[in-house]
This record gives sequence, structure tokens and C-alpha cells, in this order.
Amino acid sequence: MDVCDGPFIGSEALASGLLTRYELRRYYRAVMPNVYLDRRLQPSLRQRTIAAWLWSQRDAVVSGLSASAMHGARWIGDDAPVELIWANARCPRNVITRAELLFEDESQCLDELMVTTPERTAFDIGRRGRLGEAVARMDALGNAVGFKADDVMRLALGHSRARGLRQLERALDLYDPGAQSPKETWLRLLLIDAGFPRPQTQIPVLGPDGCPLYYLDMGWEDKALAVEYDGVQHADQIGYDIVRNEYIASVGWTTIRVAAGHRRASIIARVRHAWDRLAIPLALR
Repeated sequence: MDVCDGPFIGSEALASGLLTRYELRRYYRAVMPNVYLDRRLQPSLRQRTIAAWLWSQRDAVVSGLSASAMHGARWIGDDAPVELIWANARCPRNVITRAELLFEDESQCLDELMVTTPERTAFDIGRRGRLGEAVARMDALGNAVGFKADDVMRLALGHSRARGLRQLERALDLYDPGAQSPKETWLRLLLIDAGFPRPQTQIPVLGPDGCPLYYLDMGWEDKALAVEYDGVQHADQIGYDIVRNEYIASVGWTTIRVAAGHRRASIIARVRHAWDRLAIPLALR
């Protein structure tokens, strides 16, 4: 890696003659012990992950949310702690190390770093934190790489003494890679918790040519009832959404739209009302 392009080990740069001590102090700053980055840059999670791996003398395996981000999962903040599987309890600020059992087939080389495989990453993030957060994290990872819940459970058989296995099993049962955001995961879990049948995600709505034209966040195809979460809309998206919504309604779908600020009880009541209404024969409505 070019010294100027990302994190690097300071002592190596000095030993190789790439930098002088003056240049190292003048143009770079330490982001980990003996690991430097261009002082003009605000480190991203990826850069901090590389820096932490270099700090471990390239011995650690990137894990947890850091590994999930390396695999392409979204919705992970740049301020998230870097997680490593490595036996070193004295770690820098905002770095978490865990001396955990890791089998050879549970890690892989990714962009020159050793990173836990998607299945092992799911095993780790599904066991930690609150259940809803764990499901959202696994949904994001699954949306990026499409791991299978059964493969994670098979991996778990080799870690029978690990903490959080009961939660992992529950989280995998609720896992759905069709979620496009943590809010969609939250909404899906809210509906399941309220007693509705598990909604299908990314339901295709066919166009006049019989090919998928739009996709609905979640819902029940047999009832033609959809529930969608509306995030922040940009001006150029509003016109598209108007046309989309009108077409979806024209082919018989009832859509309940949810946005930030809507209360749980109100959401459930609106979906329940639409559910009950659709159970009534059309002629009697």
C-alpha cells in the first residue's frame, strides 16, 4: 500500500526510507500505536479497521461489525468500534479484541486483510446486543452477501460453549436479507410481534409486460396488503414515488405507509384495520 493512500506502520516506512522522521511527524498522525494516516483525513471505519489490523502486526482477524462492513453491509457508522479476534487485552481506544475460538475455515483474506467469513460474522453479530439490533445487523449483512441461516447454525455446532447461542437461534429465525434498512427490519419485527403472519419482503409488482416493475418493502401477497417504510425523500424522488404508488394501487394493492414519528400502536392499528377490511368480501364493504 502506498504510504499516502491509507494507514501504514510508521517504523516500517522509516526503515524502508519512504519517509524521514520529520515527514512522519509533519504530514501524518498516529491513529493507532505506530500506525499512521495522512493528518488531513478523518478516518473512516474501513481505514480504522486497516489501522487496527496493522497495529496487531497483521496477526488479528477482523470480526463483528467491522467484518460485516468489510463484506459490504451498510448502515454501520464510521464511529463503530473496530472488532478483532486476537489475544490482546490492552487495545487502543475504540478497538475491541476478543480471544475467541476461531477455526481455520471461519476466516478469509479480503482486500489483503484476514476477515471472518460471512457465516462466522453472522454468528458473532447475532449473539450480541439486543435481539432487534442483532437481527437488523444480520439483515444488512445478508442483504450484502446472502448467507444462509442453516450454514450459520451448522457453524454454531462447533462453538457449543459460546455465549449468546439462544439469542443467535432466535435472531436467525427472524433473519430476512430482503430488508433494505434497519427501519424496515424494525417494522417487520413490530408486525410479527403484534401477531401478524410473517410478512414477505421485496414483493414484486408486475408491470403490463409481466416482468417485475416495482418491489414492495413487505406484506402479504395473498391479501394484496403491503407495509412500507418511507425514509427521507429527495425532491427528484417524490415524482417517481407518486407514479409508483398510483400504479401499485391500480393493480389492487392496499399500502400502509410508515414514517419516522409514527407510534407503534398507531401502526399496528392501521395495519389491523386494513387486514380486517380486506377479509370482508368486496361486495359487502
